[in-house]
Amino acid sequence: MADDEDEGEGGLYEEGHWIWDENANQIAFVSDRPVVEDEAIAMPTKMPTGAIEFRDDVDLIEQLRYRRRYQRKLKPEQPDVITVQDCKDIALYTAPVSILSPALINMLHIPTTERFMKALILCCQYYLQVSDEMGHRMMELETRVRTPYCDVVEQEFGTNLNDLRALAAKEYCTMLIGGADTKKYHHMGPAKKRRSLSDKDARLFETMLRMCVQIVWLALGRKAFNQIELEVNRLFKSEIFNAVEHTLKTNYVEKMTKEERNVLLGQCLRTEKKLTTKSPMMNEVFCYRDIDYRMMGIGVIKMNQMPLRLKYIYNIVAGPEEKYSTLGVSLGIVGMPRTSFDTMLKPLPTAEDAKSKKSLGSMSSGSAKSNSSLKKSGMGCGQRKLYADIHLPLKSEHDDAFPPSFPSEPEAPTPCNDVQRRRWLKRLQRLRRGQRASAGKRN
Repeated sequence: MADDEDEGEGGLYEEGHWIWDENANQIAFVSDRPVVEDEAIAMPTKMPTGAIEFRDDVDLIEQLRYRRRYQRKLKPEQPDVITVQDCKDIALYTAPVSILSPALINMLHIPTTERFMKALILCCQYYLQVSDEMGHRMMELETRVRTPYCDVVEQEFGTNLNDLRALAAKEYCTMLIGGADTKKYHHMGPAKKRRSLSDKDARLFETMLRMCVQIVWLALGRKAFNQIELEVNRLFKSEIFNAVEHTLKTNYVEKMTKEERNVLLGQCLRTEKKLTTKSPMMNEVFCYRDIDYRMMGIGVIKMNQMPLRLKYIYNIVAGPEEKYSTLGVSLGIVGMPRTSFDTMLKPLPTAEDAKSKKSLGSMSSGSAKSNSSLKKSGMGCGQRKLYADIHLPLKSEHDDAFPPSFPSEPEAPTPCNDVQRRRWLKRLQRLRRGQRASAGKRN
């Protein structure tokens, strides 16, 4: 098969290969297109348990193959910037084949999941930002007196985190109930009349959760993987069922001060019996606090007028990634020039990095010890900051006023990259076919 894959639908003898048919005694064409995309390859029969390791040691030959066959190709006059699709592509390329399925690939390429990914990246980016800030504040309180203004600042941090968690939670709820474009992936079928396939549903969402962690980590410049993984699993599974925490045994929640817990964990935590415990993600949606109703419709319902705060969030979740820099928003490395990163989205060294590395080598051990507080965020003295911090506009009192009527006109969904979706489906089918052929030879 040719190295370069066609991006269009092609003709009769495209997207396939020729073989010799022993029975017919002639050559025959075999198409590489999936026959029925969601059923051609079954879901993995076992629940993914333990640590699912993604490859991070992709050599230059594999990078060249990825760039030629699977990297997103630019359309004419399209700016060459990083998108969430680029992060999804690398996650799919480096993921173990055993956890991949057509349902997972298709689900990653629908508008609801796209908004969910952006909201989760935004939430984790702000969480890491506030976590670092709270760590510095707690260290400063050892030598300073706490003032009432501290409560005001920390309350603002907590409110912002609550809103960003609710933003991701509302998309996650849509996925759980099979709403909008996720009907096809509901475990009881689009009409919800089938017998419940709870095991299949659990496998799909467990794999999706691990894929989300990898995509968020890539989008945030490959920083603070353990913090991201711990927080994402806590949000979706609660502290009781956080398998990552049970494995790593960091006790990071117990190590937090009271002020850090109030800000980072939020106020919507419900203490219930183990089997009836709801995840913090669900609690954010059903929390007894003031939530701007318009935020629940961002990217879904068209709203003609929005305050600055919601406009900022809308630009990230539903706005064009190519215009992030001009819109003044930050979402990790998304929206940054792709030329500043290598094929695997690792930042390329700059002259500033070389100068910082040289100065770091001349530091005394005592000076290096004073920078230990920066270890938590992974932004040490010898590392540059890849992207800008998030600065959410403040809420204003008149923003919560109810309109005469609620908007009902749907927002036009941002289309996902269908070319990449079909490309990953074809690759999965080819890999699985190769595995079956190898197994047949061994038998």
